[in-house]
Amino acid sequence: MLDSVLIANRGEIACRIIRTARQLGMRTIAVHSDADADAMFVHMADEAHRIGPAPAAESYLLIDRIIAVAKKTGAAAIHPGYGFLSERAEFAEACAANGIVFVGPPASAIRAMGLKDAAKALVEKAGVPVVPGYHGARQEPDFLRQKAYEIGYPVLIKAVAGGGGKGMKRVDKAAEFDAALESAQREAQSAFGDPRVLVEKYVLSPRHIEIQVFADGHGNVVHLFERDCSLQRRHQKVIEEAPAPGMTEEMRAAMGQAATEAARAVGYVGAGTVEFIADGREGLRPDRFYFMEMNTRLQVEHPVTEAITGLDLVELQFRVAAGEALPFTQEDLAIDGHAVEARLYAEDPEKGFLPSTGKLWALDFGAGDDIRIDTGVAAGDAVTPFYDPMIAKVIAHAPTRAEALDRLAEALGGTTVAGPKTNIAFLKALCEAPEFRDGRFDTGFIDRNIEALGAVPRGFDAAAAAAGALALVHRERERIAFSAASSLRDEEAGGWWADDGFQLVGARRTGLPLLVEGERVEAVLEYGPDGPAVAFPGHPVPEGEHDLTLVEADAAMLVLAEGRQTSVRIYDPFAVDLEHMDGDGLVKAPMHGKLVAVFVGVGDRVEKGERLAVVEAMKMEHVLVAPCAGTVSEIAAEPGAQVGEGARLIVIVTEEEG
Repeated sequence: MLDSVLIANRGEIACRIIRTARQLGMRTIAVHSDADADAMFVHMADEAHRIGPAPAAESYLLIDRIIAVAKKTGAAAIHPGYGFLSERAEFAEACAANGIVFVGPPASAIRAMGLKDAAKALVEKAGVPVVPGYHGARQEPDFLRQKAYEIGYPVLIKAVAGGGGKGMKRVDKAAEFDAALESAQREAQSAFGDPRVLVEKYVLSPRHIEIQVFADGHGNVVHLFERDCSLQRRHQKVIEEAPAPGMTEEMRAAMGQAATEAARAVGYVGAGTVEFIADGREGLRPDRFYFMEMNTRLQVEHPVTEAITGLDLVELQFRVAAGEALPFTQEDLAIDGHAVEARLYAEDPEKGFLPSTGKLWALDFGAGDDIRIDTGVAAGDAVTPFYDPMIAKVIAHAPTRAEALDRLAEALGGTTVAGPKTNIAFLKALCEAPEFRDGRFDTGFIDRNIEALGAVPRGFDAAAAAAGALALVHRERERIAFSAASSLRDEEAGGWWADDGFQLVGARRTGLPLLVEGERVEAVLEYGPDGPAVAFPGHPVPEGEHDLTLVEADAAMLVLAEGRQTSVRIYDPFAVDLEHMDGDGLVKAPMHGKLVAVFVGVGDRVEKGERLAVVEAMKMEHVLVAPCAGTVSEIAAEPGAQVGEGARLIVIVTEEEG
């Protein structure tokens, strides 16, 4: 066995690798950026070394710097995890050139499967079915548009070097092709340094099913059954499970054979995943699945395979990398029960799933022994804008699919996250969705049911706002009671907390200025015989008990209700950035990111809904559209600029204002 390993990654996968390496008695070496200097994986490793500033391009993607640390520390091996350098052939070659074991496939296999067009041609020769489309080298927009017409809409534009939904756009009609192509190429260039794309037929009622393969250096290749990853949003996986609902033994055997043949075709070694798209219109059939790509690394969703097989895939990776043969054959493997994994992200489903960053003021999974949590953060850590905003993977395993989904939903319902917005409520709704539980779903399920799943603006939560306001009132009154300078503060704020409101007749009422979710709200604070209460004109607070969790976050109170978070703070006119207060014609950055394109100029006339600009965050593009019709009066940032959340970008003057 290898005696030491450098983990060329971060976050939850770095923690996951360290745990198995430690069980095997290996010395663990972490590398980190400035943003991760105090991260969980850094503290878990036996030693850690800085490799650069926060941006991945200046740290985690620097091959020479990582190799230098490996040589300095005497690391026997490097494990790349997933993402970053995990599928870079030149990284595997650099390891070999410096006498370091790369825990992954040979560079030749990575290179063969690294480009989707070449990979499709290769596996097609091996007899593996592929999706109809154009997989050639020509990239002229007119040519690709013509190919899309010949293939027939809908089509899918996909980055040749892509993965994780980046550089991938569905196009339903010819009028949308040019804009989708430009966006896909920009995302591909940003994420992979390669703007090339291919165009494929979009399979109707598609199921995304992948096969986990494992190969050793002695010619043995097996598959560890399938995973269903059809629940996706913007081509990014949300919930994964194993085995696939509705899978027959005949189709499993056909897909398993296709996957192992694809692995053999490139001389594969180690853990890999062969991804297929299946036409699910008439159920899963062995003559209706097509090769999409091969991921030459460990997958994010590998825990569900571990759950149903009882194997530790990271341990197998280390053993194969050390030259050992696989300790089992295909006939030795069997499926045990059902496993489901949910990706808990820092994102806001009510705002189009925009990434949400900031300090984790509270993080409690509250899960039982039958739930596995893979995470790389703890309460007090921060979700930064520099990397993928995953907080954790929550995995449930049970004898049946229904039981696994029940356990996962219960675990999500008992999870508390305060600070960044999260998709907890959305994930729980997915687990409980009747059609999904009945096996009636495909990759378009989320888009078709977005409102029913709660991923739409849900308006003002009066109960949460009132609870947060009351908590702030009590906190401020307690602070004032112990402050020698309370009289000065009382004068500044109008005295709304100065006394308990005792009077002979009726209750005392006073205005209470608040910021609820960043919006100015005028509340009414009323002192009655039962103590203070908060009301909102036009928004009655529902009567009865409310299941709320309150978390203090500096000056704010964060109120959690069924996975939804409401931020409440006392309005301070001297602390508010008036320039960034909402206005009908003000377009602000929805998150911290890079302004990659602006499509209008000062003086241009725009219509409501017209594309104005594109902001890139975490390697994904977010299109900003005009909130109203009018004339562009100001553009406050240039393409290429880094912009903060809420930053003023474009101002539109309406006809009434003009």
